[in-house]
Amino acid sequence: MKLIIQIPCYNEEEALPVTLKALPRAVPGFDEVEWLIIDDGSADRTIEVARSFGVDHIVRLTNNKGLAAAFQAGLDAALKLGADVIVNTDADNQYNADDIPKLTAPILAGTADMVVGDRQVETIEHFSPLKVRLQHLGSWVVRQASSTSVPDTTSGFRAYNREAAIQLVVVSKFTYTLETIIQAGKQLVAIDHVPIGTNEKLRESRLFPSMWAYIRRNSTSIFRIYAQYEPLKVFMTAAGILGFLAFVVWLRFLIAYIDGSGAGHVQSLILGAVLFNASVVLAAIGILGDLLAAQRSLTQRIFERVRRVELQVGVAPSHYEPGNPGGKQPKTTGADAGPATGKTQEHEAVQL
Repeated sequence: MKLIIQIPCYNEEEALPVTLKALPRAVPGFDEVEWLIIDDGSADRTIEVARSFGVDHIVRLTNNKGLAAAFQAGLDAALKLGADVIVNTDADNQYNADDIPKLTAPILAGTADMVVGDRQVETIEHFSPLKVRLQHLGSWVVRQASSTSVPDTTSGFRAYNREAAIQLVVVSKFTYTLETIIQAGKQLVAIDHVPIGTNEKLRESRLFPSMWAYIRRNSTSIFRIYAQYEPLKVFMTAAGILGFLAFVVWLRFLIAYIDGSGAGHVQSLILGAVLFNASVVLAAIGILGDLLAAQRSLTQRIFERVRRVELQVGVAPSHYEPGNPGGKQPKTTGADAGPATGKTQEHEAVQL
């Protein structure tokens, strides 16, 4: 069994040494533990620092593509490098690396495909009471949208087994945390959560310049992601609300008309018509969105099969550089082969 611990990085020259010093080289239940750095277009010495600490693998993106893209690139590379389980953590040492065995235990036990670390945000000293309440509210909304029980949905400390990682496709350009939980919930991936510890803050978050930016971006992300998977429910609900308001306004006009004062309430008739038309448009969008969601589901299945084929024939990771001191290219593995078995004969035949 091979475990790969991946760390998305962007200008983490100062914080990365602290994070890497804490990472384990041996985890119960695994024969191999390797480290993967995804450099998201850093302008500092992030890669040099990673090499100096003996990082096994490096994915160097050509420019800053964002956390979600870096996370997806890491999953793709880890799968192609033969990972049976992938642990994702942050470069700012926010999460306690000693909890990695706890994080991977449900996967090793066969009870979960994906495990999310619960920071128990109310215990984090540098979280203000307002931020704690917002975290709880946001996590509650994501739980309702995903039909899961994850208490800390914005936690980036999480583990995936091979099957779960193959199925995940992140399309958000902002963050992966919410989308992957909603997506996993809709795909009936077995999700579990475990309490984990956190470390002292090394720096301020780079994702959110302010609390209100955090609220705005996460609210938009949740709505957009949920609308992708449940467009009929979202838009039909909105259409129903506007349709009800149109009925109320028309009823007001009808009562006035019966009383003989309908001429003074023509604006209610017009407003009701506008609301009704908007309701019909939203209903039509919901139907079209539902058809597009079916196409998206088919596209995702095609993507999953393409990924399995790539793993089977041993396609190398994109933007990959070996990070081990010897500079040797680690062997890729087939989808059903064990770790470090090398390229399949089919791929060798293609190369010849």
